[in-house]
Amino acid sequence: MKKFVFLSIIFFPFHFIHAQVKAVSYDPMLARPRLVIGIVVDQMRWDYLYRYYDRFGEGGFKRLIKEGMNCDNTMIPYAQTVTAAGHAAIYTGTVPAINGIVGNDWYDRTLGRVVYCVEDSTVKTLGGAPQEVPMSPANLWTSTITDELKFATNSKAKVIGIAIKDRGGILPAGHAANAAYWYDPITGNWVSSTYYMDSLPGWVRSFNNRKMVDSLYKLDWNTLYPLNSYVDSDPDEKPYEGDNAKFPHLLSQFAGKNYQMVSATPHGNSLTLEFAKSALLSEELGKDEIPDFLAVSLSSPDYIGHRYGPTSIEVEDNYLRLDKGLKAFFDFLDLKVGKGKYTLFLTADHGASHSVGYLMEHKVPGMAIKNIENAADKSVAQKLGLTKLVLSQNNSQYYLDYQALDKANLNHKDVINAFIEELNKDPRILLAFNNRDISAVNLPAEVKEMFQKGFNLKRGGDVQVMLKPSYFQGAQTGTTHGTWYPYDAHVPLLFMGWGINPGRITREVHTTDIAVTLSALLHLQMPSGNIGKVIEEVLK
Repeated sequence: MKKFVFLSIIFFPFHFIHAQVKAVSYDPMLARPRLVIGIVVDQMRWDYLYRYYDRFGEGGFKRLIKEGMNCDNTMIPYAQTVTAAGHAAIYTGTVPAINGIVGNDWYDRTLGRVVYCVEDSTVKTLGGAPQEVPMSPANLWTSTITDELKFATNSKAKVIGIAIKDRGGILPAGHAANAAYWYDPITGNWVSSTYYMDSLPGWVRSFNNRKMVDSLYKLDWNTLYPLNSYVDSDPDEKPYEGDNAKFPHLLSQFAGKNYQMVSATPHGNSLTLEFAKSALLSEELGKDEIPDFLAVSLSSPDYIGHRYGPTSIEVEDNYLRLDKGLKAFFDFLDLKVGKGKYTLFLTADHGASHSVGYLMEHKVPGMAIKNIENAADKSVAQKLGLTKLVLSQNNSQYYLDYQALDKANLNHKDVINAFIEELNKDPRILLAFNNRDISAVNLPAEVKEMFQKGFNLKRGGDVQVMLKPSYFQGAQTGTTHGTWYPYDAHVPLLFMGWGINPGRITREVHTTDIAVTLSALLHLQMPSGNIGKVIEEVLK
């Protein structure tokens, strides 16, 4: 009897400790979804959710709105509303001033040339044409939510980024990803680089061998519904649309020889979502209790919007087709991962302005401008005895030629001020100012802060130009983006699935709040440069 009591005393603490460990492993406070899916719709204006709402089915955008949390007043909090900056901000939880992604490209004074956001000469492209520039996330200075998931799981989580645009696949996937894939318009293949792997996986090669683009081309692009039913859009073939703006768009002629055209059609979304499904199945994402992350960017809406403009039938038809594509994708996730076992968010990297022609028809000020700095550059340079001042123009910022100024023994700040003074004489410019003196600019505090968050001393230019609302540098047809104005900065944001409260909030939140909200959901450290705040209403 004494022996039994003694053994009980010895083993009881170990049994108690084991029970404690087992209990902690199943603590609901540490529960997480099996898979997180991030969907970024390139150039999706917020108002598209409501403009086309009546024509959406029940399983796509409407499912997100009805089953998920709709953050109806989501704003981009910095001035440079372009693709690379948008994707970087969403996944890093911070702004260009900190993460370094100030645009799709910028001028690098140390290299003496323009740098592309994800270029990397130290790696090689896998699966693409030999002339393709190799890519990686090396130019991104901070960690991403996807990196933090890898860190927290000791690299057991799988992270994959996918987009037609290289920057749309690479920046969300982060530095520590298993892979990022993007589309090569020369070969029609999905490609990657040696930053991630030595060779493409077999499933990627098999997908490429299907030549799915050729099959999609043979479908051409006609409207999903009768042409006269598109009453929420302009009539077909308005003069301010781009070339070949009349339905049907005949694509069969491009099969086997032009793989670039698919990007500017809804078929690009179909191609991307099919590749995402293959990635999920082949990499077994969401198969166990360790959460994985699939970052998908739908690039085609941006190409379509740029070419045809926000009020075109092409844009409406794209979103009606995308709605069906999202339903099929959500149904696929329900089947393969399990409804209620994954968390999904959908947002956009930026919006877009109305076409200039559309604004003129409605007597709203607007103008497309080319080379707005030329006259001021020439005027000031002649007074100083120089040929020109501007070395490069990127993201509405102007980089002055320091070597020429030094050679002429000219004070940099004096020349910058003279250039700004001349620029501000242009009636199309709302304000030009010195980027190193934003705090003194005569702007509302909210707008000034957006320019402060968008300016990066290492990569930014000397002079910032802000055009009047709906004035932009670009073509007379289609549209563009890149300003702080709400048509560019107001984007949709919807969460759905595991751990998400359904509902709607109208208080202002930011795209930089997405990463830290996911950090809270997943019990992760926030990304290294994060400035976002948890959107508390989203989480159960």
